[in-house]
Amino acid sequence: MSPAKPASMRRMALLLGGLAMFGPFSIDTVFPAFRQMAAQLGTDAVAMQQTVSVYLLTYGAMSVVHGPLSDALGRRRVILAGLAVFVVASAGCALSPNLPTLLAFRALQGLSAGVGMIVGRAAIRDLFAGDDAQRLMSQVSMIFGIAPAVAPVIGGWLLGWGQWPLIFWFLVAFSTLLLAAVALWLPETHPQAARQPLAPVRMLRDYVAILGNRRFQRLALAGALTFAGIFLYIASAPVLVMDLLGLDERGFAWLFVPTIGGMTLGAFASGRAAGHITGAAQCRVGFACCGTAAALNLAYCALAAKLALPWAVLPLLLAGFGMALVFPILALAVLDMYPQHRGAASSLQAFIQLILNAVVAGAVSPLLSHRPLWLALGMAGFFLLGWACWHRETRVAGRSLPDCPREAAALEPTDSL
Repeated sequence: MSPAKPASMRRMALLLGGLAMFGPFSIDTVFPAFRQMAAQLGTDAVAMQQTVSVYLLTYGAMSVVHGPLSDALGRRRVILAGLAVFVVASAGCALSPNLPTLLAFRALQGLSAGVGMIVGRAAIRDLFAGDDAQRLMSQVSMIFGIAPAVAPVIGGWLLGWGQWPLIFWFLVAFSTLLLAAVALWLPETHPQAARQPLAPVRMLRDYVAILGNRRFQRLALAGALTFAGIFLYIASAPVLVMDLLGLDERGFAWLFVPTIGGMTLGAFASGRAAGHITGAAQCRVGFACCGTAAALNLAYCALAAKLALPWAVLPLLLAGFGMALVFPILALAVLDMYPQHRGAASSLQAFIQLILNAVVAGAVSPLLSHRPLWLALGMAGFFLLGWACWHRETRVAGRSLPDCPREAAALEPTDSL
């Protein structure tokens, strides 16, 4: 049984949105400082990309633990512990004298940063169901969407006032503020009676069952691949903004504001659409927007001799809009599959997305980021793969999203399609 709804959905949206923000802040505020950090730490820009890959790899590895911990110990306690570790890790990054030390603390950041998004997503479904859950998920997505837009701008401003460690001290202050807000205002959404014992063997068995469910695979991959199309541009931001567009450290807003602005508008539209159109219809509109954005981006990059603003970034606004329409429906569908193991389902969904993001940042982006057309082809390819997973789910399973009563009955890989 779910606990009583909090007095203010707006407060919960702000709090859970803030928890989702501090993970992206850890990536995007640092982008403008890459050149300065490389010079002061005695390395190069390619090596600095490791600070993103290491962060994402540890983030993804720990993401399979955050959810089960919250299923066993409660959402609030796990979030507080994760925030405390993140504060320490951010301070360690600020004080790092060399790249190996920085990478070690970035790994510690990654181990703790996922707690806000993963456990917070489970808390949303603990508190609300149906249209209310979609509205809150969309509101949180709107707030979350602000982070990648403002983070590099904040990073650029901080570099104007001081050296790169100032960016990590900002993360210390931001996460400390969140820690205090959670301690004061976040209720425990997962009561003692609903908790699952923390047994590693059982947890592994549950993970195998969830991963073995073909419907989970299709839904999780549909969301992860669609987001990867946009994340390819986020991971390529230093090269795209500074080299291809010829802007300085303060020019990151040209990339992030349209992208995240589209995501914010899409999240707002998703919240307004709750209760008015079906999840499947909303996904169709979202994927259509992503496909149109990819076609426009390909056409521009193929025909333009050189990238120019604002045309080079406008397709990303439509892509972000489409992705934000799709994501809440897919995320809730996954959570509804396993009502007794929402933390575990959220963890595995995040793990798949984050491992894919790490591959994009560490391998795909370095291969494609120096050619605008290659970037456009990469984004189109990810969107196409994401749509293919969703399309197969709707055609083969023949279900309406996000309802899935059959899979909600037990943790068994019964869907063999």
